Amino acid sequence: MSRYIAVDLGADSGRVILGTLEGGRLSLKPLHRFVNTPVRLPTGLYWDTLRLWHEILEGLAVAAREPGPAIEGIGVDTWGVDIAFLGADGALADNPRHYRDSRNNGMPEAAFAAVGKERIFSATGVQFMQINSLYQWYAMKLAASPALQAAKQLLFIPDIFNYFLTGEAKAERTIASTSQFYDPRRRGWARELVTGLGLDASILPEIVSPGTRLGMVLEYVADATGLPGTTPVYATAGHDTACAVAAVPAETGEGWCYISSGTWSLMGVELEEPVIDERSLEMNFTNEIGVEGRVRLLKNITGMWPLQECKRAWQQAGDDYSYEQLIALAADAEPFTAFIQPDAFLEPGHMPERIAAYCERSGQRAPAGAGAMTRVILESLALRYRQVLENLETLTEEAIRVIHIVGGGSQNRLLNQLVADCTGRSVVAGPVEATAAGNVLVQAMGAGQVQGLREAREIVRRSFAVDTYAPHADPRWESAYKRFGQLTEAAGA
Repeated sequence: MSRYIAVDLGADSGRVILGTLEGGRLSLKPLHRFVNTPVRLPTGLYWDTLRLWHEILEGLAVAAREPGPAIEGIGVDTWGVDIAFLGADGALADNPRHYRDSRNNGMPEAAFAAVGKERIFSATGVQFMQINSLYQWYAMKLAASPALQAAKQLLFIPDIFNYFLTGEAKAERTIASTSQFYDPRRRGWARELVTGLGLDASILPEIVSPGTRLGMVLEYVADATGLPGTTPVYATAGHDTACAVAAVPAETGEGWCYISSGTWSLMGVELEEPVIDERSLEMNFTNEIGVEGRVRLLKNITGMWPLQECKRAWQQAGDDYSYEQLIALAADAEPFTAFIQPDAFLEPGHMPERIAAYCERSGQRAPAGAGAMTRVILESLALRYRQVLENLETLTEEAIRVIHIVGGGSQNRLLNQLVADCTGRSVVAGPVEATAAGNVLVQAMGAGQVQGLREAREIVRRSFAVDTYAPHADPRWESAYKRFGQLTEAAGA
């Protein structure tokens, strides 16, 4: 029996999970859950980093009290793109900003004017989104940020917590590849691009691959948690999507793509080499790094975020729907009444009103009620997935026969069936805890207890149940897809 701790931080919540490998199977036990609520101040929108660190220590303390063999590793994964800076004294120069902070507005266009859009994509192969690390860093430069002037080291969010755990300031490769200043061809920093924007490339850290043993927990961590000071910390796949993809229960040669479904939907395929050409630029795809150096050719899609924001707005108005209630209401709602472009709804606030206004502006009937609104969001997501799937097939020149949906969104049975019906592909849903499973298995790979990605996926298939959804033919999807394509063209997506 081998036991590992996965620290999994999402955009809305965090978990500390105990993973146990025994007899070729993996079991997961959540030990500590907590909310991840950003903090808005007059100067912007921030992550509550020190609160998250406190919660991580609380979870590690719970793990230390669990009976059983010694913990053989700790690994941290988080959302992508956000960055932090260490000063000369090793302390945070400022609290990390949230990727939805408004200071990013207009930054891609400013960067394009400075070095050219094509140059950025050629160097990095990453989808253009204003949340990307490159534009956050550039925004700080243009604002003459005092924190940036004091910065001696740039780190990503999981790297910060690894640093708090071990004192080692390294950048893990999968999270670095979300930045849009990582070169997936050379497998290193795109330093010429960085300096071309007037940014200081000397603060970029050493890059380590997933599974790298960083060191042991510092003495103060051992004292605070009760863990032995000999407990190792691994740079697991620091990007939560990379962890989730590592735990996709796909068979070799299956002809599959994945959707890591949560606040964001990340949809893509796994390749040996990046696809950086005029077509991937035009389609605005991203080439990120996965486990064992695989390339994750994918599209970032606004996933359950619009529904999460609607739920929050309804709750504030006194209607505290559960997600189960919303899905049930949507299942009974009239289908194909209106569609939205999900990626047009990135910013928080007033989501039901904004969706209704979007529908009216585009000549559609605004959804009336929570069930109708939820139906519109879910059908629109299914249509967006079909668009991305067809683009993936074009870029790779390979047929996709199976869609694996992993993560929290895989529990949405209505959406899973809508995706199968809309795309005409089989959908395999699960595991729900793919990110935590991938986190643990990458640590075990680093420890030499799991012999590579193929074995890791075999363990996942033995360990977790999945649900399969066969497509149902409905000719209305074709007219819906045509209408959705017109909305996409109008939005320039």
